Amino acid sequence: MSGYAVVVGGGIGGLATAIGLRRIGWEVTVLERAAVLDDMGAGISLHANGMRALDALGVGEAVRRAARPQYTGGTRTPGGGRLARMDGAALERALGTPIVGIPRAALHRALRAALDAGCVVTGAEVTAVDLSDPRRARVSTAIGSGSGGSTREADLVVAADGVRSRLRALVAPGHPGPAYSGSTVLRAITDRPLMLASDFELTWGRGAEFGHIAFADGRAEWHAVLNSPPGVRFPDPLAETRRRFGGWHAPIPALLDATRPGAVLHHDIHELVTPLPSFVAGRLALLGDAAHAMTPNLGQGACQALEDAVTLAAALAAESGPGRRRTASQPGAAPGVDAALVRYDAERRPRSQAVARAARQAGRMGQRLSHPLAVALRDTALRVAPSGVTVRAILRHADWTAPRLTPPTAAPGS
Repeated sequence: MSGYAVVVGGGIGGLATAIGLRRIGWEVTVLERAAVLDDMGAGISLHANGMRALDALGVGEAVRRAARPQYTGGTRTPGGGRLARMDGAALERALGTPIVGIPRAALHRALRAALDAGCVVTGAEVTAVDLSDPRRARVSTAIGSGSGGSTREADLVVAADGVRSRLRALVAPGHPGPAYSGSTVLRAITDRPLMLASDFELTWGRGAEFGHIAFADGRAEWHAVLNSPPGVRFPDPLAETRRRFGGWHAPIPALLDATRPGAVLHHDIHELVTPLPSFVAGRLALLGDAAHAMTPNLGQGACQALEDAVTLAAALAAESGPGRRRTASQPGAAPGVDAALVRYDAERRPRSQAVARAARQAGRMGQRLSHPLAVALRDTALRVAPSGVTVRAILRHADWTAPRLTPPTAAPGS
């Protein structure tokens, strides 16, 4: 048996979903609104659960080759004092793989390389999804400017269209949507390699955070998070970052000096504070930020999307019995899809929403704190905490086992 799926969104979650569905024998089209895949973005840390998901998708080794393991680092004060130390080797012993740092562009390239040419359609604006037929969905698309549109019929539509998902309303019509977290982030990748003493580091001040991720080629991603009203933008983002963080400990000034002004990205951080009552409706499944957008305080956003992708594919494979193989032009009533979506929702919604709550709480107790007394208490608590506390905190969310992805067995003679 195979089905045909349309994935809306060509980001990390959407591409991973396409790979997972292809591995279980489905045909997939990814519709990406952007006309050009320019691979913009900064860097990302992938915890063990994300790497296990990538291994299940068959791309783990390709990602590891492009990534840098994170063994050293931790949390500091603006003056450089140590608050907590990250023991990457202990995490690797416990989980079998270290946390890795990788440019988002490199991760996107590794995912796209695992898909057939033509699987991803760019410049495709999804204008409507019709779920009125319980056996199939109809996806209407406008391609390019003034070039008309098309309609696809699919056994499954996966909405991986991000925090501002327009398809989310089909699952939860009355949902308030994403809320501003109270923090804004400026980030960039350095233009040149630097000699860095740590693989990953966070520095917490009053209502502010600065962090870096070292890459395999010697460059680094840095991010600066500020408590701020939404929508505030700076004429010169790099100059503003220097003004706010230039007096903090090394290597922060060097990271800023190695950055081209035009490379700085600035985004407000939004999250789904109100949890969704379901991730599915009819033949539509929400995935990644569309389902559970969270703050980046635990570094779990992309990892949860990767978990979603593998879990969805595994549920479809497990719930699909032997049947006749169909092509994309013959969708409808793919065996087990409805049961698989129920299973996907039951497995993914509680876990991902719990991680989102934990990320929000981590931000409130970390970067978001601004009162001097609260900051002092936080810093003291981190200094006196046993060395294993940080490892256990990471294990709480990163210790996830990926299901195996195997195509369902076809009936004899099919």
